Amino acid sequence: MSKKTQQIAVPLISVVLGLLLGALIMLLFGYDPIWGYEGLFQTAFGSVKNIGEIFRAMSPLILIALGFSIASRAGFFNIGLPGQAYAGWIAAGWFALSHPEMPRPLMIASTILIAAIAGGLVGAIPGLLRAYLGTSEVIVTIMMNYIVLYVGNNIIQNVFSKSIMRTSDSSIYVSSNASYQAEWLKALTDNSRMNIGFFIALVAILLVWYLLNKTTLGFEIRAVGLNPNASEYAGMSAKRTIVLSMILSGALAGLGGVVEGLGTFENVYVQTSSLAIGFDGMAVSLLATNSPIGILFAAFLFGVLSVGAPGMNAATIPPELIKVVTALIIFFVGSHYVIDRYIKPRKEAKGGAAK
Repeated sequence: MSKKTQQIAVPLISVVLGLLLGALIMLLFGYDPIWGYEGLFQTAFGSVKNIGEIFRAMSPLILIALGFSIASRAGFFNIGLPGQAYAGWIAAGWFALSHPEMPRPLMIASTILIAAIAGGLVGAIPGLLRAYLGTSEVIVTIMMNYIVLYVGNNIIQNVFSKSIMRTSDSSIYVSSNASYQAEWLKALTDNSRMNIGFFIALVAILLVWYLLNKTTLGFEIRAVGLNPNASEYAGMSAKRTIVLSMILSGALAGLGGVVEGLGTFENVYVQTSSLAIGFDGMAVSLLATNSPIGILFAAFLFGVLSVGAPGMNAATIPPELIKVVTALIIFFVGSHYVIDRYIKPRKEAKGGAAK
């Protein structure tokens, strides 16, 4: 099996193993897995509205996963994506609520830019600390999630103008000019919440793929991820590349946050914990092995599992078991070296046979 084929096979095998082990867990607890999965897929694809909801769920996951993939290509594990997404959501939402009469094209462009800047600034902090002080980006990004969560909640509760607040914890809805939902998409998908964020995500996939594979910066990101010392010796600035990769990672997460905030909920409200889409976006990128194109398909799977989960209630199976299946899939992706043992790349297998 070639290396390229192996990169496709490992995620697919991981998904199959995750579903099979999930079915085994259902059997152990006395549930019928066939009925459960049937209910899941019938719910996910049973109506035009639910299909629209799948695309709606995919949009922020794609953007956040792309952010994680850029950081990973540079050799970093950016766990701060939930905080970066929340920063983008709050900043863009605040702007949209404060300027309700702004023309729609300018409003959409402004909120996209503001969300990217907010997420990028939050991402820059661990990048700078890693580049110039050598601190662990894992520890710093975990801490940043809590900092952004509590500072962001305080801003919503105590800094937002009372005129844009519906309750002490939630703002009013943004104007139609600022909402990412569109009437033509609602009509097309039977009044689902699918929004223009999906198209933003598709454009982002193409841009990130081009960045990583066709530009000098993309080459430097990959080179620094493989060996920062060798990159420095070759004349690249590892410090600059580290900071830029974390800024780009945070900017994409910020876009994921504003797509979720202004596309799904259309307002800003206090969060009780870090955004789940941040962690799910990491899982999507891991399943796709950090491939921009693969992220599209991985996000689709997660969207199907998310939208279809309530259908398991018909089989009296707790929909929370879908979280178990998702975790198992990521476990097998993370344990890909076990799978690699049995599907060696063709060249390596031939080399071993020759020895």
